Amino acid sequence: MRIAVSGAHSLGKSTLVWDWVQRHPHYIREEEPYRALHGEMYPISFRQECNRLHNGIQMYYNASRVNRYSGQSDCVIFDRAPVDYIAYSQYTANYGTTDIDDAFVEAMVPRVRETLQNLDLLVFIPITDLWPVEMEDDGIRPIDLPYRAEVDAIFKQIYREQRFALMPDAKTPRLIELWGSREDRLNKLDQAIQSCSA
Repeated sequence: MRIAVSGAHSLGKSTLVWDWVQRHPHYIREEEPYRALHGEMYPISFRQECNRLHNGIQMYYNASRVNRYSGQSDCVIFDRAPVDYIAYSQYTANYGTTDIDDAFVEAMVPRVRETLQNLDLLVFIPITDLWPVEMEDDGIRPIDLPYRAEVDAIFKQIYREQRFALMPDAKTPRLIELWGSREDRLNKLDQAIQSCSA
């Protein structure tokens, strides 16, 4: 099963990925593109400061990793999905502060849609009043609640309102939303995979 965990920052995506591979050690964990590229000394900015290079390189890195896995027999979980870079790019485009604009965001859509054909399950982690998540200062991500909320709103437009029509017509991954305690999220993800396999 090829799984990608998606959503705004500081909502527990990486924690879910690590918890999943601890419960299912036969799964490969694919690192979040920002962390992987930061480790290779690529300078990447956030919020209104990011540019086409910053988000483009993360999207293409993520897509290249997803496209390495060709079938449902591959057991891999990705910390972020290609969709994420459309959401974050749209956030920056809304402010008009860098070379990221609506045209750049639209230009990403075909590659993201094509790459989604190589995923079996998209796991969206939303902000929800049912399970509030505090922001954590990890020394990497901005501690900025309005930024997280604005990006989350764009994700909800993408996943709930089909903004950009990203889902492919063929080989469409299943989409689920997860929130709750660490144990609850793992159990719900296990149940989703069992239903996909049935």
